Amino acid sequence: MQDNFSVCPICSGGMSYMFSAEILRKYEAKYDVCDVCAYLRIRDPHWLEEAYSSAIADADTGLVVRNVTISEKLSSLLFWGMAERGSGQYLDSAGGYGMLTRLMRDYGFDFYWYDKYCENILARGFEYSTDAGRCLAVTAMEVLEHVTDPVSHIVEVLGSANADTLIFSTELYEGAPPKPEEWWYYSLPTGQHIGFFQHRTLQVLAAKLSLNFYSANGVHLLTKRRFNDKWLRIITNPYFLKATAPILRRLMKSKTMDDHRKMLDSVSIS
Repeated sequence: MQDNFSVCPICSGGMSYMFSAEILRKYEAKYDVCDVCAYLRIRDPHWLEEAYSSAIADADTGLVVRNVTISEKLSSLLFWGMAERGSGQYLDSAGGYGMLTRLMRDYGFDFYWYDKYCENILARGFEYSTDAGRCLAVTAMEVLEHVTDPVSHIVEVLGSANADTLIFSTELYEGAPPKPEEWWYYSLPTGQHIGFFQHRTLQVLAAKLSLNFYSANGVHLLTKRRFNDKWLRIITNPYFLKATAPILRRLMKSKTMDDHRKMLDSVSIS
């Protein structure tokens, strides 16, 4: 009888031991890889509560620049790549401190925040509730490498917002899994990254969920919609972003001042 650690949570294929590495500078982590879809994960990451004593690792010095870069690509994708041209609602799941939600609202997109484990600091007043209704898309930036069951997680976040598209980011590996000392994305000192993907892993994941998979310039999509691969590569390309950013900002109306007035109006006058 197979145990839970010998079966791939994505495709139910068999998993084989690859190597061990030291996590949080004190725990031994065993890494298993799926023989079918190449999903690589840590077996029994029992230290997660300790690893998340701070929801966002202090070592994540790239948090600000990453969110700025993601907001540029995301705004271009949502405006130039989707039929709604930026109208409608969007949800940033596992939204951390609220930075991406705030940046996207500053662009003019009606973004909302949700995170089970982190305090909303930068997008207060724009927490998502199912009462708000359907979202066109859900974002999950640097999230899937943190979860033990990617399939269930995706079903949950799309279902909660009644959305047909998940836009996410995670670093992919190619070929054989890199050795622990050769890939920074394992994030061994923090203990928070526990699952890793190849391009084909995400293709298998999409098929299991009856979704289409697209990937361009570090942005991945699982969606019921159809996209043009070439156009996706163009609208997420840094040169395109730089050339069209002024146009996009003129076509979209920033919510910065409207949100400012909304928050002032919500303050009770004693």
